[in-house]
Amino acid sequence: MAPAQWPCLILALLSCLAASGFPRSPSRPLGKRSLPEGVVDGIEVYSTKISCKVTSRFAHNVVTTRAVNRADTAKEVSFDVELPKTAFITNFTLTIDGVTYPGNVKEKEVAKKQYEKAVSQGKTAGLVKASGRKLEKFTVSVNVAAGSKVSFELTYEELLKRHKGKYEMYLKVQPKQLIKHFEIEADIFEPQGISMLDAEASFITNDLLGSALTKSFSGKKGHVSFKPSLDQQRSCPTCTDSLLKGDFTITYDVNRESPANVQIVNGYFVHFFAPQGLPVVSKNVVFVIDVSGSMHGQKIKQTKDALLKILEDMKEDDYLNFILFSGDVTTWKGNLVQATPESIQQAREFVMNMNAGGMTNINDGLLRGISMLNTAREVNAVPERSTSIVIMLTDGDANAGESRPKKIQENVRNAIRGKFPLYNLGFGNNLNYNFLESMALENHGLARRIYEDSDANLQLQGFYEEVANPLLTGVEVEYPENTILDLTQNTYQHFYDGSEIVVAGRLVDKDLNSFKADVKGHGAVNDLTFTEEVDMKEMEKALREREYIFGNYIERLWAYLTIEQLLEKRKNAHGEEKKNLTAQALDLSLKYHFVTPLTSMVVTKPEDSEEQTAIADKPGEGPTDAEVIPSMAYLTRYQPQPPQTPCHHVDGDPHFLIQIPEKGDAICFNIDGDPGTVLRLIQDPVTGLTVNGQVIGDKSPDSKTRKTYFGKLGIANAQMDFRIEVRPDKITLWNGAAQSTFSWLDTVTVAQDGLSVRINRKKNMVVSFGDGVTFVVVLHQVWKKHPIHQDFLGFYVVDSHRMSAQTHGLLGQFFHPFEFKVSDVHPGSDPTKPDATMVVKNHRLTVTRGSQKDYRKDVSSGTKVACWFVHNNGQGLIDGVPSDYIVPDLF
Repeated sequence: MAPAQWPCLILALLSCLAASGFPRSPSRPLGKRSLPEGVVDGIEVYSTKISCKVTSRFAHNVVTTRAVNRADTAKEVSFDVELPKTAFITNFTLTIDGVTYPGNVKEKEVAKKQYEKAVSQGKTAGLVKASGRKLEKFTVSVNVAAGSKVSFELTYEELLKRHKGKYEMYLKVQPKQLIKHFEIEADIFEPQGISMLDAEASFITNDLLGSALTKSFSGKKGHVSFKPSLDQQRSCPTCTDSLLKGDFTITYDVNRESPANVQIVNGYFVHFFAPQGLPVVSKNVVFVIDVSGSMHGQKIKQTKDALLKILEDMKEDDYLNFILFSGDVTTWKGNLVQATPESIQQAREFVMNMNAGGMTNINDGLLRGISMLNTAREVNAVPERSTSIVIMLTDGDANAGESRPKKIQENVRNAIRGKFPLYNLGFGNNLNYNFLESMALENHGLARRIYEDSDANLQLQGFYEEVANPLLTGVEVEYPENTILDLTQNTYQHFYDGSEIVVAGRLVDKDLNSFKADVKGHGAVNDLTFTEEVDMKEMEKALREREYIFGNYIERLWAYLTIEQLLEKRKNAHGEEKKNLTAQALDLSLKYHFVTPLTSMVVTKPEDSEEQTAIADKPGEGPTDAEVIPSMAYLTRYQPQPPQTPCHHVDGDPHFLIQIPEKGDAICFNIDGDPGTVLRLIQDPVTGLTVNGQVIGDKSPDSKTRKTYFGKLGIANAQMDFRIEVRPDKITLWNGAAQSTFSWLDTVTVAQDGLSVRINRKKNMVVSFGDGVTFVVVLHQVWKKHPIHQDFLGFYVVDSHRMSAQTHGLLGQFFHPFEFKVSDVHPGSDPTKPDATMVVKNHRLTVTRGSQKDYRKDVSSGTKVACWFVHNNGQGLIDGVPSDYIVPDLF
């Protein structure tokens, strides 16, 4: 998945100003009359409210400003709003003296004719223009008669993208005068639950902010309110100008107990996917850097600063190289180099000695870097599971070597052949950004503009941080055939830590009872499949608790995402394909009332008894168009199959059950151990497999009646350097030093040569080592506030036929055939449980007929298995005594 182009979503906002449009009347000077505070040139802006409702990352924002003309003559009132470049305006209305003039979205060519007509008549018209790095500015003005009131209302929507582990709503605040009623209010609803919520303002001290700002979150809902009084708005205690000028930022994230979340409303679904706890995939990075003459001075200095910082953050498993291009091409090394401390120091020296001068040969620089990555992969010079990335920085257009943009694109496309992404960073404004963006998009990457500013080095570092930690490669989101229509993008080359994949679509059958999907990807050490199943009845219940949610938000989210991705594909399309993509995007834009690069919003308002047309227009597909959006996932349930070989297990308090199918019978025993004791369950010196379990006690204060269970299990394979620690709250896997962490809310499959681990949500985990060794761990959950009991684990060996004859342990010793004979069955102390004599391992034991439970199929009730119970901690049945099986730790 490509990282978000702008800090993952931005609610940008406001600037509401009053500006003079007509001269004051000389007969009634304003100064002779007492006017309310906050009046500027006869215009009082008495109310501005920014209302933000966010439902499942989809933001619906309404900016409303109300003003009155307190002058004796007509005045022009202007309304400015800065909104995110990734947002689509959905409505604009103008109300003058109670009469409302609504906006209508029309095809751009139709709107353009109305706009040109208005301009030719000398009328003003509303426009949207780029404004800085993240924003577009919407501006409209209207002539207001003396004493008249006017209100402006702008609505826009966007999908918030996750960026570096959080969603960000970025509001631009700039009212330019004191406002009696000024308020920013945000309501957030997230079905996964909100894990953090914060808000801050760049223009006000924390002391003042504290009394004007309230923020809270609980469960699935969050709320932020910012209501500064007139005195809090003043730039000084006696000033009449406003200090509200800057950024107001709201950040939040959601709970990640499960890697995926699916929501379905009215036949549309959205699927969010963001796994955590996975090891980082090592990467092979080639930095292709422009060192032409135009990079001289501050640009090359900032580039050096950024690269030196990036080198500090490189991981030792990574490989890298630097390609410098001006009129010709030079490289740091002849091939990729591992990021050892020694090579990083050498790289630092190389970067510090970079100098700028000469022409710009983008073509040869990129092809050299791509060739280096291809060669490293072909000769196995980089790890098999590593991923490759090209990052190119330039500040100008190609003017040496191959300089035709179309030909450079063709050469790059043919060299990469879809194997890895290209990220293009355009430094400054003197370059063909559309070319950089088009080339990046068709090679599964993205383009980012680096603004010429004092923080350009931080912008470069920030981009690298987004792609520095790939957790999955080759991500595919799959749904059952013939169940989905109009699916958004569902394949991604990378999933980066801190980001999120989002997929949306329509269901063929709205009356489905359940809905499932798989998300597959290659991890750092193994392949993973995350599966989710949605119960539609449960989903309906969840929907009922949504109070301030706009009902068709998933459908609108799907439309937003689809339009955004169609527009992106359109950038590299030609002929009939481009025509079709344009038609699809235009139809959706008109249907859902979105102002996109293909549409405009037309507002007709009166002026001097004539009609005047204002247009809300989105800038074309230039430097800062919206980026590709992420994708999502679903899950399936696992039912363990009946064992084909005897199933030995330990479950409950801990009850051991040994099945002997050739006799059609079973033997059981208990092991009493103190909480904290670790017991050896299985040890096979030939295969390298060991399984240990740590005992926990219930919450009973009486140690004599306290029951014990297994609260931790450690499964290890020494030959594979692989370990699993299973607890009732989480599951941790280690491949050597690489660590992955999952929760019992996941349904996921981890696969690699000779190993498969399957976690089934809130139920069990199945671990298979090749063909012939399979374990099942069952999760037992109890009410969290239960005064006595707590969560625990059961362990089942469902296949052990490939374990060696030297296997031992409390369970392992019974993997080999052994003889026993039961005779002299007679009534015992409990008339329902007869006693008998058992001869086993040269011991003559008194045993009692009873039963234990197998919880593999039914974790709540279990299945009874009849068995002969051996008393006294299995004495006479197990080899040695119980203390022989105590080990110092899980591994």
